[in-house]
Amino acid sequence: MEVRCCRLTQIRLTTLASTETTASVTKIRVLLFGLAEQAYGCDIRTVREIIPLRPATRLPGSPDYVCGLINLRGTIVTVLDLGRRLERTSGSRADGSIILVEVGTKVVGVAVDEVMDVRTLSEDSIEDATADEKRGGWVRGMGRIDDDRVVILLDMPALATQVLL
Repeated sequence: MEVRCCRLTQIRLTTLASTETTASVTKIRVLLFGLAEQAYGCDIRTVREIIPLRPATRLPGSPDYVCGLINLRGTIVTVLDLGRRLERTSGSRADGSIILVEVGTKVVGVAVDEVMDVRTLSEDSIEDATADEKRGGWVRGMGRIDDDRVVILLDMPALATQVLL
């Protein structure tokens, strides 16, 4: 019994000490959401919560892409319309969702048409955005889901920070 135990320990130590390296591929979990027939995504770690779309109190003098303010369990949250911000549509669907994004100690809501899924993407499958595509620094790049569907990946904290300024 003692010989077998020592042999197993020796095998484990040899395996741990081996110099073979495996190609480590960094993977990120991406929240997929839709906006005007286009698929978008963001890193799930930046998302605090997803809630149903609700009416917001409009603020006079705010940009047209800011829907307004909502009261979320006693916290006032600024909500922006992603369609208007991307200049793609004139507003979210009535049955859409609000993605709550944490930016430091603040929370900003981003209204989208639909929340679809959470998927895993490898970092090497994400193409960096060109200078024209970056749109103020909040387009991170483009990825592929299921080898045929293109997803535009957004940097949600960078997008939300522009609202807080």
